[in-house]
Amino acid sequence: MELSNRQEKILSIVKEHGPITGENIAEKLDLTRATLRPDLAILTMAGFLDARPRVGYFFTGKTGTELLTEKIKQYQIHEFQSVPVVVKEDTSVYDAISTMFLEDVGTLFVVDQHACLTGVLSRKDLLRASIGSQDLNAVPVHIIMTRMPNITVCRKDDLLIDVAKQLIVKQIDGIPVIKDTANGLEVIGRITKTTITKVFVELVTEDRI
Repeated sequence: MELSNRQEKILSIVKEHGPITGENIAEKLDLTRATLRPDLAILTMAGFLDARPRVGYFFTGKTGTELLTEKIKQYQIHEFQSVPVVVKEDTSVYDAISTMFLEDVGTLFVVDQHACLTGVLSRKDLLRASIGSQDLNAVPVHIIMTRMPNITVCRKDDLLIDVAKQLIVKQIDGIPVIKDTANGLEVIGRITKTTITKVFVELVTEDRI
């Protein structure tokens, strides 16, 4: 985060004199305690400062980069997952291709009648199936989809950074977010490379997209 000039001055004072009370900080800046309260709250919530009752504020010693890294490592999947784009097992390859383009996604999740995951379709899967003279309307996606156990999945409480690593290591565009049910793995969301990109944009702009 970008700090204001006053916030930078507050940090300098706390670094040099901490622990120091809010009243003493205000006195050194020739300002009222009420005027400084929002800045002290921001610096504390951001992790630059820590506060202890009857002791005062002190500098945590962490840089902006370190605080940003800590923040990223705390993010969980449920905070950023988006609505999954799914097709049924008997959907034709032609209709799956149409769905992929209409929804503008790189991965489709194949589900059964209970909305439980049975397979995944990537652009490469559909491209390979479309090469040749076969009738794409007559080929169901369950013939060409990737099946378990070759599907990487995640759950809503998983850390976003761990799933991002899986996207890179497995060289895939998206991972289904699932929950365990009596009928199988129900698809409740998706995390994609676009998701990760949005997270970094939000961190820089401090604005949820």
